Amino acid sequence: MKFTIGWLKEHLDTQIQDNGLIKKLTDIGLEVESYEYLNSDLDNFKVAKIINAEQHPNADRLRICDVDIGQENTVKVVCGALNAKKDLLTVYAGPGSIIPKNKMKLTVSKIRGVTSYGMLCSESELNLSDESEGITELKTTKYSDKIGKNFFKNKSEKVVDLSVTPNRPDCLGVRGIARDLAAAGAGKLKNISNKNIKKNGSQTIKVSITKEKNQGCTVFGSCLITGVTNKESPKWLKEKIISLGQKPISAIVDITNYVMLDLNRPLHAYDADKIDKEIIVRNSKKNETFEALDNKEYKLGDDMCVISDKSGVLGLGGVIGGMRSGTEINTKNILLESAYFIPRSIRKTSKLLNIDTDAKFRFERGIDPRSIELGLTKAAELISGICGGKISNFDIQKTDKHEKNKIKFKISLFEKITGFKVDVNEIVKILTDLGFEVSKNKLELDLKIPTWRPDIIQPIDIVEEIVRIKGYNNIETLEPEKTKIKDTLNKQQKLFHFLQRSVASKGYFETVTWSFTDSKINNLFKENLKEIKIVNPISSDLNVLRNSIFTNLTFYLKKNLDRGFKDISLFEIGPIFKNSKPGEQLTVIGAIKSGKVSRLNWNEKERPVDVFDVKKDVIQTLVEAGYERKSFFIRDKSPSYYHPGKAGSVYLDKDDIEPVAYFGDIHPNIVKKLDIKTEGLVGFEIYLDHLKENKIKLKDQKPNFEYSDYQKSERDFAFIVDKSFKAQDLIEIISSIDQNLIRSIKIFDIYEGENIPNDKKSIAINVIIQSSEKTLEESDLEKINKLIISTVETKSGAKIRS
Repeated sequence: MKFTIGWLKEHLDTQIQDNGLIKKLTDIGLEVESYEYLNSDLDNFKVAKIINAEQHPNADRLRICDVDIGQENTVKVVCGALNAKKDLLTVYAGPGSIIPKNKMKLTVSKIRGVTSYGMLCSESELNLSDESEGITELKTTKYSDKIGKNFFKNKSEKVVDLSVTPNRPDCLGVRGIARDLAAAGAGKLKNISNKNIKKNGSQTIKVSITKEKNQGCTVFGSCLITGVTNKESPKWLKEKIISLGQKPISAIVDITNYVMLDLNRPLHAYDADKIDKEIIVRNSKKNETFEALDNKEYKLGDDMCVISDKSGVLGLGGVIGGMRSGTEINTKNILLESAYFIPRSIRKTSKLLNIDTDAKFRFERGIDPRSIELGLTKAAELISGICGGKISNFDIQKTDKHEKNKIKFKISLFEKITGFKVDVNEIVKILTDLGFEVSKNKLELDLKIPTWRPDIIQPIDIVEEIVRIKGYNNIETLEPEKTKIKDTLNKQQKLFHFLQRSVASKGYFETVTWSFTDSKINNLFKENLKEIKIVNPISSDLNVLRNSIFTNLTFYLKKNLDRGFKDISLFEIGPIFKNSKPGEQLTVIGAIKSGKVSRLNWNEKERPVDVFDVKKDVIQTLVEAGYERKSFFIRDKSPSYYHPGKAGSVYLDKDDIEPVAYFGDIHPNIVKKLDIKTEGLVGFEIYLDHLKENKIKLKDQKPNFEYSDYQKSERDFAFIVDKSFKAQDLIEIISSIDQNLIRSIKIFDIYEGENIPNDKKSIAINVIIQSSEKTLEESDLEKINKLIISTVETKSGAKIRS
């Protein structure tokens, strides 16, 4: 929101200096972005010095001047003035400048084969005098230290640029800003002078608002002004418009813009002679078209609020007017509109049609629905005063009365929230100055909220109003007592952050992506879940909520691979969505690994990453998070986006129904469809919501190493078992025999083929046997060997392979 201090003082009676008002604005929560002069066309004219002047090689009357304009390098200018000489101080106009006398815009041009960057100006060209024989000669005593500075002084007022938050639409008008300053003690809000404008009979153009579902207009005020003479705006009005960086158009248009900026009351003027019989405010019909004031034709959808007549659409209510009914310099009769449009209707229409206007910007944030008559009065008064004409009675059609909302405010709430006390009478004054209607009881205030404050809906909003006007500096800053600081994270949050660190420590780089994704990629990973489409996506390729953490990971993996990176490992932790209802989502940490292991390693042979790499990572991560490795159970079931023969699922216990993790090769068909060019692609997912709570404190975990001073022994066994028998079951049988002696069990070979029955397979394992009490003798080892063989054969039906 831009305005000048002079304009502000038309509403605020104040003795405070400009800089004091700027500081006060920031203090009450209206952030000042800048306070400076607007750029002017005259800012391009600089004080300059001719460093050197030489004869043009192709023209007797032209000279080539090297000109110092206060920059690092000089510029070359071709000049025909006889007085263009070395060390002369003059006025330089660069490319893009508009010469005041003839309004010619300068460009870089070649003059007789030499490129000239701008021109050196005469007094006549600058409208300083009639002298045109030579370029301007400036006095050395006055201008020698001003080279590169603007020659013309900016005589306009400085402009304040406020950063107005979306919840403060009332401050999109100068009067709203003045009201806040007055409430904060920066002056007194002036009353709006209500002149009794002379009205001449009823309005002759009928106006109606249709009763339809999703009607976007609830109030439509209008008046007919006949016999106007549209003209150029008077100087004071043009200066107002120009001060904000806008261009004056005509008196009628400039007045509607002025009232919008002054009172935050958008208006629209129709050429009444172009209206076919009547005004109908209705919903649009699909595929209706109209040509807007921006010279574009728009095809409308259903339920867009339009202003129409018997011939069709005249404009989009609250967004933009149409060419067919626009005012022109020869317009004689106008219909002035002041209406209230529902914000959600404005947002929907402007978003679908990609239209952005000042009126739309205000209506979508919430205009005061009770400012209809105020806007008509001020604009009609100005139009009749400048353009003449007779004003009809106002016609205000309503479908909603827009009563003021009410709040009961407990006085004690303010001190409870802010920590400091304000006298009740001062609270009442602040709220009254802000426009609230206040009735005081013993312990609470009955408040009626002004209709220009749609953001005030609950008592806590009243607290915010009082504290910002009273001053945030009154809130005492207290440092928390260190002895009372408690851990603010719950166990699930701690687990979340621990898993981040755990996976990152294994060489994976964390990514942070959107929770939505491309439906084409999502369909490859969504398994049996429902696709959840986004009604209003930020982009066409981010149109669904993700059903899998792999959707965005694979996309960005491919992006990096295509840029020449190799052996990439990425992970992300965040939500995936099972359905569109609240709470139907899971928190997952997922990771993918691509390329080769030990690439260019002189000590190890390189190989593509495989399922065992991610199995190790997922198991190790769960163990680090405090879960007992011995109780884990691995099944070969996995979602369809994994390779059916190179994937698995992890359960914390054999009897668990839900797996806590999946791991494996990404399905080759997906790799092919996504055109991911890499030698290996594997991944894993851990579902935080399926992890049982454990008693181990994550931050207190330390490696628990047990050492034995006695010799260890290794024994290899090969058992022939049924093909359906799982190697994991064999490990569990052996590990349960004697946990004090059997230290580790590793599978090093699974064999099917020659010398093995067709329905059987051979599993070879390595067992490390070690005691923490003594050195095992041969008889001890023989005993444990026989026990292993007999136990396995008894419990599994396996046979030792000879």
